Amino acid sequence: MAANNRRMSGKKGAQVGSGGQRRRGLEGKGPTPPAEARKGHKKNRIANVKAKQAARRPAPRGRGGKGTSEMVVGRNPVVEALREGVPAVTLYIQQFIDNDERVREALQLVADRGGVHLMEAPRPELDRMTNGLNHQGLVLQVPPYEYAHPEDLAAAAYDEGQDPLIVALDGVTDPRNLGAVVRSVSAFGGHGVVVPERRAAGMTAGAWKTSAGAAARTPVARAANLTRALESYKKAGLVVVGLAADGEVEVGELEALGGPVVIVVGSEGKGLSRLVGETCDFRVRIPMPGGTESLNAGVAAGVVLYEASRRRV
Repeated sequence: MAANNRRMSGKKGAQVGSGGQRRRGLEGKGPTPPAEARKGHKKNRIANVKAKQAARRPAPRGRGGKGTSEMVVGRNPVVEALREGVPAVTLYIQQFIDNDERVREALQLVADRGGVHLMEAPRPELDRMTNGLNHQGLVLQVPPYEYAHPEDLAAAAYDEGQDPLIVALDGVTDPRNLGAVVRSVSAFGGHGVVVPERRAAGMTAGAWKTSAGAAARTPVARAANLTRALESYKKAGLVVVGLAADGEVEVGELEALGGPVVIVVGSEGKGLSRLVGETCDFRVRIPMPGGTESLNAGVAAGVVLYEASRRRV
């Protein structure tokens, strides 16, 4: 009878397999959060207002924005990009791919470099990612390029106790020319390259490859308006020198190249645009006894950078 009374009583015995719920219920909830983190507290409301105000502020001037993500497509282009040290986020490889030596080299390069994700994907997915291009089972994702602000280049030079030596490109649309200019700037001790945001080459995988690794050492800045960026350089004490076939001064005669200077290179076909040309303090020409009509941007920039470097030594 006693047993029946116990079964019919309203009291509950210990639950089997409670997992220590009773013990956890007795534990504290940790230290009290600071006032700024407690909802409804005056300091929390003040902190929220400050956060909203910060979000409405314009981005700092020291940033030139980001480029767009890019895909390198095909076995040879992918292997060449990895050999040249082009930045990469992910290597996509097709499932059940025919494993030739280029595929093996791409996998080895990724393994040696580290920090690059390796993803296997079916062919239809790679077709979708590349908009139907002939990817041959290999696709390399290149991260967006982090552009500097034009003023950062001059500021960095002055911080090092040096006169700024900068190249600006006006209407240069071939990424390989941009890569060649970056390489020349690095070789002759320059402090960076400026490109316009619109109608101009950006730091694509092709530009990275042509720079032969110099893009990792030499910053590229992007200007919303190249003319205004040049005027800002002039206010900061830099001399703006434009390259033109009909320039008034030969490059070897311009003493200003020995000081703070920004060299402006136009497109091979059209040269400097009107507004940019009018902004220049000097328009210089490169003498060409051989009779060649013009040089591409990379070669022309290299010639003037050499003269500037020679004068600085």
